[in-house]
Amino acid sequence: MLRISELKLPLGHPPEAMAPAIVERLGITAEDLLTYQVARRAHDARRKAAILMVYSVDVTLREEAEVLARFAGDHHVRPTPDTEYRFVTRAPEAYAGPRPVVVGAGPCGLFAGLILAQMGLKPIILDRGKVVRERTKDTWGLWRRSELNPESNVQFGEGGAGTFSDGKLYSQIKDPRHLGRKVLAEFVKAGAPEEILTEAHPHIGTFRLVTMVESMRETIEGLGGEYRWQHRVDEIDVQTAADGSRKVRGLKLSTGDYLEAEHVVLAVGHSARDTFQMLYDKGVHIEAKPFSIGVRIEHPQSWMDKARFGTCAGHPDLGAADYSLAHHCKNGRTVYSFCMCPGGTVVAATSEPGRVVTNGMSQYSRNERNANSGFVVGIDPERDYPGHPLAGVEFQRKWESLAYVAGGSSYQAPGQKVGDFMAGRPSTELGEVAPSYKPGVTLTDLSACLPAFAVEAMREALPVFGRQIAGYDHPDVILTGVETRTSSPVRITRGKDFQSLNTAGLYPAGEGAGYAGGILSAAVDGIKVAEAVAQTYVAEGLIPATA
Repeated sequence: MLRISELKLPLGHPPEAMAPAIVERLGITAEDLLTYQVARRAHDARRKAAILMVYSVDVTLREEAEVLARFAGDHHVRPTPDTEYRFVTRAPEAYAGPRPVVVGAGPCGLFAGLILAQMGLKPIILDRGKVVRERTKDTWGLWRRSELNPESNVQFGEGGAGTFSDGKLYSQIKDPRHLGRKVLAEFVKAGAPEEILTEAHPHIGTFRLVTMVESMRETIEGLGGEYRWQHRVDEIDVQTAADGSRKVRGLKLSTGDYLEAEHVVLAVGHSARDTFQMLYDKGVHIEAKPFSIGVRIEHPQSWMDKARFGTCAGHPDLGAADYSLAHHCKNGRTVYSFCMCPGGTVVAATSEPGRVVTNGMSQYSRNERNANSGFVVGIDPERDYPGHPLAGVEFQRKWESLAYVAGGSSYQAPGQKVGDFMAGRPSTELGEVAPSYKPGVTLTDLSACLPAFAVEAMREALPVFGRQIAGYDHPDVILTGVETRTSSPVRITRGKDFQSLNTAGLYPAGEGAGYAGGILSAAVDGIKVAEAVAQTYVAEGLIPATA
């Protein structure tokens, strides 16, 4: 089978146009084409008057070797890659040895648990929060009634922070083993639409993610895995040998229980600040990591559709328009769009009392009035929060607390129109754009809850982005603050064996450990760490080295 990439057809082409395009591209006869299947679909909207659909297609031919020889050196015609997932090993069916423990049930912990279960290792999965349906009710409590549950919210609970997001399933990670394909295939098994296997920028949306997470939990439990909800890890028990080497022996839980565990996957997410402190106190190697700070910016989705697609806006093959922007500022900062949510809403995402945090969310339909994305400024430890591995956490808390006060000390978020932000004056009334954030927005001056360097950089970037996307810097566009949880402020450093640099048996994983960003990359990291755990079991003689 061969894969043709960059096969372009006009927007709105009929299905029957695909086969002739393949025949023409390869210079073969119609009879030489036996079968074809779309592997990837995207669009090229650089020319709004002539938007193209761009495909990768897997084909079977009568004379594949001859065609491949003719296209030698053309990377757009090559053998179809092998994307089948292969387990590194499997435990015997009657395995009854030590069980690995996974801490955290977000995308990383979910896939670490799934792979471990599929390899027969019967993992125990701990999460400080609740099952996804109960967690959803608690999250709505903040959005609708300004009632925060610090253990069950957008950040904590089954599905992790990705559950309340756009459900994007793409990333920029290098994936030579096609582990991302394994992630997508498991999501389809759990109820995701099959189109995520072919769309260039697949997404699922919050409501679908809820049911999928439940389905995958049932799969893990059916394979012998076990979930324990509302079990926060309050302390890791570390044994230090005479030579100074350290090894995990168990976990002390918020329930008062002690769980023996010598293989612990730590997939706690980017907001587990008390866990970061505990790890630091226990001597686990941890370091400060760059992240970003800024706001959520909202535009009517119709403005974005028109700016990106022109007269083709609304075409069903295009969907809601998204964007990706970046600008390097005179003060040395980079401003960029982050986690763009077409047709979505800005949501309250705090996990600590007395603080305001924003994030973005979309449903699968992406049919809400506004588009939103993070409008953020890159920061780094040496320049902005030096001196301590956890200084980034305190940096986040400072601005989140100021945002809480600026919003009225009620979990309403501070907001400001772009025109007022550029002029340096507080907003007093809304214009054409209504904010979507719940429980509500208090109009004010966002400079009260953002670093001065970030305000300066954002004011420089807005007109630049406005020249790239018409209406981006319209005076009535609304900014809602603050966005601080773009990624983890720490890295729980690990070695090539995926174990902590100084604590054997501890496997830092996913976004919270500083090794992923987003659902797909976190899930892929969960797979890699699960494989590393299984290989440790093999090395220790607990299971055979056979897949």
